[in-house]
Amino acid sequence: MKKTVCIVASNYYPKISKALISGSSKILKSKGIRNYKVIKIPGVFEIPYVIKKNINKFDGFIALGCVIKGKTPHFDFISSAATDGIMKLSIENKKPVGNGIITCLNMNQAIKRKRKGAEASKAVKSILLK
Repeated sequence: MKKTVCIVASNYYPKISKALISGSSKILKSKGIRNYKVIKIPGVFEIPYVIKKNINKFDGFIALGCVIKGKTPHFDFISSAATDGIMKLSIENKKPVGNGIITCLNMNQAIKRKRKGAEASKAVKSILLK
C-alpha cells in the first residue's frame, strides 16, 4: 500500500519556506514516499485549517513554517495555536502530523534551523512505514 503525505507550508518567509520544503521533500523521496503534495499557504496560523480540510485525503501530514518573535505577544499566540491545532488533529484523526514549524527570535536563528523540515518528514515517515 502506497502512503500519501501532504506538506502544508506557510510561505510568509519564502526563503525559509523553500528550504523547509526542500529538506522535507528530500527525506520523503529517499524513503520511498513519492506520493506527496505541497500546499503553500499565507501563514502558520492557517496550517491546522488546511490539514483539517484535507484530513481524509492523505495518510500523514507535515506542517512547515516559521514564526519570528516581534515586540508583541503575537508570536506566542500564533505558535501555541498552530502547535495545539496540529497536535489535536493528529490525535483525533489518528494520523501523524510532523511539526516542522520553527519558532525563532530572529532571522539568523531561522536560517540555522531550516533543517527542521527534514526532521518533521523523518518523524512522519517513521510512523507511516511501520
